[in-house]
Amino acid sequence: MPNLNFAKVQMKESCGLFGIFGDVEAVQKAYFGLHSLQHRGQESAGIASSDGEFLQCYKGMGTVRRVFRSSSGIVEKLSNPIAIGHVRYSTTGGTKAANSQPFLAEYSGGQVAIAHNGNLTNASLIRDEFEAYGSIFKSTSDTEIIIHLLAKPTHVRKPDPLAHVLSHLQGAYCLLFLFADRIEAARDPYGIRPLAIGQTEKGSYVVASETCAFDAIGVRFVREVEPGEIVTLDKTGLSSRFFAQPGAVTPAHCIFEHVYFAKQNSTIFGENVHELRKKFGRRLAIEHPADADVVIPVPDSGTSAAIGYAEQSKIPFDMGMVRSHYIGRTFISPDQKLRELEVNLKLQVVNVVVGGKRVVVVDDSIVRGTTTKGKIRALRQAGAKEIHMRVSCPPIRFPCYYGVDFPTKEELLANNRTLPQIKEFLEVDSIGYMPLEGLLGCANLPADHYCTACWTGRYRIPVDTAGRKFALERYPMRTFDESE
Repeated sequence: MPNLNFAKVQMKESCGLFGIFGDVEAVQKAYFGLHSLQHRGQESAGIASSDGEFLQCYKGMGTVRRVFRSSSGIVEKLSNPIAIGHVRYSTTGGTKAANSQPFLAEYSGGQVAIAHNGNLTNASLIRDEFEAYGSIFKSTSDTEIIIHLLAKPTHVRKPDPLAHVLSHLQGAYCLLFLFADRIEAARDPYGIRPLAIGQTEKGSYVVASETCAFDAIGVRFVREVEPGEIVTLDKTGLSSRFFAQPGAVTPAHCIFEHVYFAKQNSTIFGENVHELRKKFGRRLAIEHPADADVVIPVPDSGTSAAIGYAEQSKIPFDMGMVRSHYIGRTFISPDQKLRELEVNLKLQVVNVVVGGKRVVVVDDSIVRGTTTKGKIRALRQAGAKEIHMRVSCPPIRFPCYYGVDFPTKEELLANNRTLPQIKEFLEVDSIGYMPLEGLLGCANLPADHYCTACWTGRYRIPVDTAGRKFALERYPMRTFDESE
């Protein structure tokens, strides 16, 4: 059956990474770790493992459960004490099997599997150079470029080939490299995306995009991988080195991870996601109060902020919408009528909560605005007397080049509209966005330690060479596999 590619409602997340060394149940734990990171990617999933000598890999299109369905025995066939895994949402390259990860390759240095979370802003330039000298690429993902960099003869001969390769990359990246005898985990010098280290009760080390993956398998959080750091997991334990001088640049953590991407029980950039989102909500209530009867969230990512808003405003909190967990987080049909139908299926109004009441609706963000408008109309139909929209981040006006698949600038609701125009478009009685200063003031780290490009247009890493998402899709080629 062919895969159905749906257009997105909002932004697509970054990808999710998981790695574990020296555990007899490494692949099984990778499976559960990836499952807990499913919110970071639903397009494809994969696991690569090593017995200490040889690597093997299995990946496919769809969710973790679909790719590694229990009846297939794939997890058992992959069983080895070293493993890395990946769940994907595409930010460079299309949704197809060739772009699923981990990528497994052989070169003069041996076998390697690579999993990547982020987006390389200089991917097109590097690929053009390799293709000019005859290199052949099998995918349209920027991750494959890293394999070619590793295999380049002049790089292989360097004292630390991996550190040398990483110095060629620009943009946002968290990377897991599985070699036969070790895992190498690396994070870009700006630390844009999160990457954490944990340890099992028996002493095995684990790395993951979020600490929620540790909770799923009983792993103790140790620390984050530092910006510009390479962490090695091998039979001696954990060791690290830096490929970029520590402190040479000010961090640029993606605070949108806290606003929307990360799971509530995760700790990223030194803070629990749920607690910080509640702070956002409390500050939002101070910045944009409302005279209302009930506060409701747009679940699930708006729930924590709505709790904070209700606590601060003393307006009762209730669940005025219920979310179907059988609809993907960010996919909808490209047809407008089907799109509206899917929105109705994904979020349904609890009439008794909103009927005849003045309602504050708290959401984490608004991107295009079309689905938000659909939610507002559903609340009107359920009898809401007034609707006051509150958003726990500033208006999104600019695209992201660091691993978030926002729509184009022209598609962003706030790009060319004033607040009164946004209010009119959404058909709400009032609207209030969190000001940037308020958002940054809620976080523990200094304001200049966060990336705010999607709101301000100020890109910390040069994006002059950053291409479109499908810039590497140069030829209309298509292959089929058994999953299609």
